[in-house]
Amino acid sequence: MSYLVNEEGYYGEFGGAYIPEILHKCVEELRCNYLKVLQSDEFLREFHQLLRDYVGRPSPLYLAHRLSERYGCKIYLKREDLNHTGAHKINNTIGQILLARRMGKTRIIAETGAGQHGVATATVCALTGMECVVYMGKTDVERQHINVEKMKMLGATVVPVTSGNMTLKDATNEAIRDWCCHPADTYYIIGSTVGPHPYPDMVARLQSVISEEIKKQLLEQEGRDCPDYLMACVGGGSNAAGTIYHYVDDPRVQIVLAEAGGKGVDSGMTAATIALGKMGIIHGARTYVIQNEDGQIEEPYSISAGLDYPGIGPMHANLAAQKRAIVVPVNDDEAVRAAYELTRLEGIIPALESAHALGALEKMHFRPQDVVVLTVSGRGDKDIETYLRQVPALP
Repeated sequence: MSYLVNEEGYYGEFGGAYIPEILHKCVEELRCNYLKVLQSDEFLREFHQLLRDYVGRPSPLYLAHRLSERYGCKIYLKREDLNHTGAHKINNTIGQILLARRMGKTRIIAETGAGQHGVATATVCALTGMECVVYMGKTDVERQHINVEKMKMLGATVVPVTSGNMTLKDATNEAIRDWCCHPADTYYIIGSTVGPHPYPDMVARLQSVISEEIKKQLLEQEGRDCPDYLMACVGGGSNAAGTIYHYVDDPRVQIVLAEAGGKGVDSGMTAATIALGKMGIIHGARTYVIQNEDGQIEEPYSISAGLDYPGIGPMHANLAAQKRAIVVPVNDDEAVRAAYELTRLEGIIPALESAHALGALEKMHFRPQDVVVLTVSGRGDKDIETYLRQVPALP
C-alpha cells in the first residue's frame, strides 16, 4: 500500500477532480501532460538549474542546538525560509511556470493567503515575462500589506476579493471563476496540494525537492537518511507534502502535522480541518471540509493568513484517516509563543505558518536519541506587525 496518489487521482477515498464542464478540457490537458513534462530530461535540467542558481537550493538543514536542549532531543530545522522570496512556495511556482510555458499558455493566475505564493508567482512571471493576476482576500490584503506591494512591484495585478470572509477560500473561488472565463490562454498556478487532480500530486512532486535534500543532508550529518519524526504545518499542505514525500511510505518515520487551532478547536474560530472536518467537495477535490449540517462551508479562522483554509489537501486527509500521521491543532497563542521561543533561542524569526509546527513540539514526547526534522516553511518578515501586537509572556 502506498500513501501517494493512485492512477485515478485519489489518495484512498480523497482527491479526484470535481470540476465544472467548462474547465474539463483545461484540467484534462494538464493531467495528460504534467508527468510527461515533469519527468523529461529537458524540464529537469532547467528546473534544477533554476532551483540552484535562482532559488539558492539546497536549503540548509540546521541543527538547532538550543531548541534541541529545550525539548530533550535532536532537532534539525529545514530552512525553507532562506529560499529566494522567503518561503518554500518558489519551488512549486518555478516548476509550474516551466510547465505552463511548455503548454503554450501566456497568462498566469494564482490565489494567495499570506501572500508568499502570490509573491512567488509574481516573481516567476517577471522572470519569464508572463502576465500575472493574483487574487487575494481583502482581509489578507490588509494584514499582508508588504507582500501585496512586492507583488505589484514585480508587475502583478493584485485583485482584492470582497466575498465571504475575504480570505484564502474566497481568493481561490475568484481564481477559479477567472479560469472558467479564460480557459484557452490562462494557466492557474495553484499554490498548495489542493484542487482537482493532478494539482495535489503535481505540487507535491515539485515540493519533494525538500525531502530529497533532507535524505542527503541527514546522511551527511547523522550517518542515516531518515529521521524519527518529520514535522510541518498544514493548511492546504504543500510544505508538509514536500517534507514527507520521500518518507511517506517509510514506517520508520513518524509524521506530525500541525494545523491551525485558531482560538481553540471548539471556539467556532478555528481552521482545524482534520479535527472538525467532514467529507465534502471543495475547489475540485473530495476531502475533509469544515461545514455545517446543511453542507455549507463554514468560515475558517487563524491568526495565520496561510492556514485559514476550510479544507485540507487530499494527501493529508488520507494520512490522517489512515492514522499514518499524528495531527496536532496548535492555537494562535501557542504558535506566537513558539515563534518567540525560536527567535530568542536560535535567532530565527519564522513565518506564522511555520510557528504552528514549532508550537506542536511542546505537545510531543521525545526521547533523547530521537532525531526530529521540522520544516521552517517561511520567514517572519511578513508577520512582524502581528507578532508585535501579540508579544507573549516568556520565561
